Amino acid sequence: MARYAMVIDLQQCTGCGGCIIACMNENNLPEGVRWSGKRTETLGRFPFVRYHYRPTLCNHCENAPCVRGCPTRALHKAEGGITMHDPSKCIGCRYCMVNCPYGVIHYNWRRPHAEWRDNTAVIPGGTSTPAETVQRVGAKGWPIQNPDPDATYASIRPTGVVEKCTFCHHRVVNGQLPYCVEACPANARIFGDLDDPRSKVNQLLGMFRAEQLRAELGTRPKVFYIREFCPCAYEPGKGMVQADDVKQALA
Repeated sequence: MARYAMVIDLQQCTGCGGCIIACMNENNLPEGVRWSGKRTETLGRFPFVRYHYRPTLCNHCENAPCVRGCPTRALHKAEGGITMHDPSKCIGCRYCMVNCPYGVIHYNWRRPHAEWRDNTAVIPGGTSTPAETVQRVGAKGWPIQNPDPDATYASIRPTGVVEKCTFCHHRVVNGQLPYCVEACPANARIFGDLDDPRSKVNQLLGMFRAEQLRAELGTRPKVFYIREFCPCAYEPGKGMVQADDVKQALA
């Protein structure tokens, strides 16, 4: 059985956020819920500034605290070590959210895409209501609903359960890449099998020193970060020493 992992090349990543949009479209995510996110940090003062951008998602840990702590086994391991969730078993206790050290599990307080069930027209008699628009395009929840994840919980989403990234399990089992990987315009995301020595992820992990988020906790994350984007430049030089300053320091 495969052990799937993702490598994110921070030197290639442009910070465009395309992975976030692709994930929302593929998995029919409602506004306010992101399975794929980002962390940004700016250090220094202009013009000497460093900017750090790090894409984030579920790490599909081998030793997943969310799986260990789930009292109903709603969170479980599926093919390739992907951490999956069964909404029919979820009781909404949110222990997984407390146990997850990465903050990537979301709780459904309300049914998603509720605004598309509204029967109020902006202009009565002149515009369609949101509910009529969904009906006319033949969608289930919202006008651009993607039917592909229907085989998984990604399109079920009842109120009172949790949800998170699945590495696009519905695509992987059909031999396709996760959609964030497929959609990345800079090819900064690489997906593959850690047990295949010829896989691209193993090639990259052999070439570059990799970082895992909070690896010291023993979760054994399956998302690896390599390299570091640095657009900064400086005027070449060897520095200097002021002789008078040295003399005063030694006096």
